[in-house]
Amino acid sequence: MITNPLTIFFVLAAVVLVSLLLERRIAIVRSLGAALTAILLGMVLSNAGLLPGNSPTYDFLMGTGVNLGIALILLSVDLRSIVQAGPKMLAAFGIGAAGTAIGAITGALLLSGLVGAETWKLAGQFTGTYTGGGANFAALGRAFETSPEMFSAATAADVIVTALWMAACLAVPVLLGRPRQSKEVARDVTSEARPVTLEHTLNDSVRPVSIVDTATLVTIAVGAVWGAAVLARLMPFFPEVLWLTTIVLVLAQVPAIKTLAGSALFGNYLILLFLASNGARSVVATMIEVGPPVFYYAVITVAVHGVVIYGLGRLARFDWATLSVASQANVGGAASAIAIAGARGYTKQLLPGVAVGLLGYAVGNYFGFMVGALMRGIL
Repeated sequence: MITNPLTIFFVLAAVVLVSLLLERRIAIVRSLGAALTAILLGMVLSNAGLLPGNSPTYDFLMGTGVNLGIALILLSVDLRSIVQAGPKMLAAFGIGAAGTAIGAITGALLLSGLVGAETWKLAGQFTGTYTGGGANFAALGRAFETSPEMFSAATAADVIVTALWMAACLAVPVLLGRPRQSKEVARDVTSEARPVTLEHTLNDSVRPVSIVDTATLVTIAVGAVWGAAVLARLMPFFPEVLWLTTIVLVLAQVPAIKTLAGSALFGNYLILLFLASNGARSVVATMIEVGPPVFYYAVITVAVHGVVIYGLGRLARFDWATLSVASQANVGGAASAIAIAGARGYTKQLLPGVAVGLLGYAVGNYFGFMVGALMRGIL
């Protein structure tokens, strides 16, 4: 068994690299995503006896490492771009976020006996991730100190339910709304969507990253993580993850910082390392034991979200396209919003969907922490 912390870090880095390569080249892995693949590979190596269940490397990645990743991702959020969404998309997004919170609370009340003592933690994490994406899930899991087994089981459930919900959002407008489609619309979508790719939104990979940009980003991220820890000690009534979110969102609006390239790219890489370490700390038998109730919990959360956003949205006379894109911005983040807008030819909803997806990154931690704290007091 490997015990040297640096060697363990090397293995985890290799796990992330392999996960990304497999995601690019193999369809079934692409459907799972690099995040879940990294967790599964880390879990295999640990349970096979190659990696230990505990290591200073994991402690770093579960603490400072993931906080740096969160900070870097949030540095890519331009709050002024949210105005592009318009009142209708913002309202639909807000309805969806409310539906997510209601779903997480409902699932907690129904399944707390099956899920166990960490139900309140999942209430917060599912609220965060189904408000704006997986970065919030990781941040809240770190803040709540969710056990590795529960975290891994919840991640697997999240991936499956998110994929199923994307299929549902593609089907609902066709089955119920039957929007007009045409080859001309499809061509328009292709031409308009091209500048706003997944890589551009989440990875900054279409922009050159200079060493000065990198040095500046590292300085800002480390300073924000340090500052959040200091403020959390001085004012513990406001948790560290929310201090970090607030500090970074304020800094991200500074014009000079907006021009820096690479923040989301580096942030997502650190999140993948964090997820791989989570897999390495997971015990398969325990994860399988807690798995089914956690899956049911994720299903309930997203199902209630769907009923609320489509039900109230249609009562408010919102069109199917806006509701579907807003729902995907909630459940899957900006990337899912892009995917469904492009797949269905929703030209007008493309950029607004990206905007509210980024808004989800910004507010998901706040919503998740509030729901988690509420359910901790109730359960």
